Amino acid sequence: MKTTEFVSPMHPDKICDRISASILDECLKQDINSRVAVETLGGHRKIIVMGEITTNANIDLKDIISKEINGKNFEIITNINHQSNEIKQGVDLGGAGDQGIMIGYACKDTKNFMPLEYELSRDLCKYIYNVYPYDGKVQITIDEQKVKTILVSWSQVSKNDLKQRINDWFFKKAQTNEEINITEDYNLLINPIGDWNLNGFDVDTGLTGRKIVIDSYGSRVPVGGGAFSGKDPTKVDLSGALMARKLAVDLLKSIDSFYSVTIRVAYGIGIEKPIMLEADVEFIKYPTENQRTNFNILRGQMRRAEDPKAIIEMFYPNNIIKILDLKKPQYKELSKWGHFGNNNLWDK
Repeated sequence: MKTTEFVSPMHPDKICDRISASILDECLKQDINSRVAVETLGGHRKIIVMGEITTNANIDLKDIISKEINGKNFEIITNINHQSNEIKQGVDLGGAGDQGIMIGYACKDTKNFMPLEYELSRDLCKYIYNVYPYDGKVQITIDEQKVKTILVSWSQVSKNDLKQRINDWFFKKAQTNEEINITEDYNLLINPIGDWNLNGFDVDTGLTGRKIVIDSYGSRVPVGGGAFSGKDPTKVDLSGALMARKLAVDLLKSIDSFYSVTIRVAYGIGIEKPIMLEADVEFIKYPTENQRTNFNILRGQMRRAEDPKAIIEMFYPNNIIKILDLKKPQYKELSKWGHFGNNNLWDK
């Protein structure tokens, strides 16, 4: 069985992601070379934004923050400093803005090369949110392409209304989507502790980056650990993961026998060339643990599919930024519904 959850854009963690991403977008709108790393903590009538910004942009942080929380009566605290000159000197030479590990993934479960349980959870979450734009969560469990359990916890909606919306989605999806099998015996759990109206920052706290699994591929795929939102593309937490996704998709599409491709890339701060770059491949005919193959791209083991030298150079931070066009404002939208499988440059 495989299970993945998704949350609405009004979940506290996602609001914090959106605040951080909106600050980055506003900086890039005025200065494409902005260096930004901002974290947001919110809840119980208080928003705290801290981090580092080096930019020529003239931004009003409190105005940006207020727009994302609908102008509610929150105390807003900001503490922003410039990027460290010691970090800056390495990034200015083309090196990565931080060390860390990034993961890229693609599989043939769905037409957009995403895990089926993830795509179903995201799609249902969107379907509910289009009518009920409130704080909520969706969790779906599948077994051999069959939906076994749908769990939805959603605020400001009655259980009966949610049930109608979920059943409508499920049967439409099953009739039009060849990737899943319809089953009458799936378990439907709706607001297990009862209907609820107090939600979001009124009763909970949020933090930038806490939904890193939802931002990525769901629970099936490991995560590198770095938050995606609120960081300019020199940081590689997001940009490296986006390029890893692109390589995974490219390799998956290039060889018919591949079922899934997992890319792992690691960087050192201030260093241009990745420290690690590997591809794990699972084959369609043998989807078991002992039928996986690992290619160490840095050692030139990917000759069967791509030129290793060209792949490595793709992962230089400045090349990632150029190839994927990452200096433009786009991060607020990316923060809402996951960063992969949305027909962006890195998904094609």
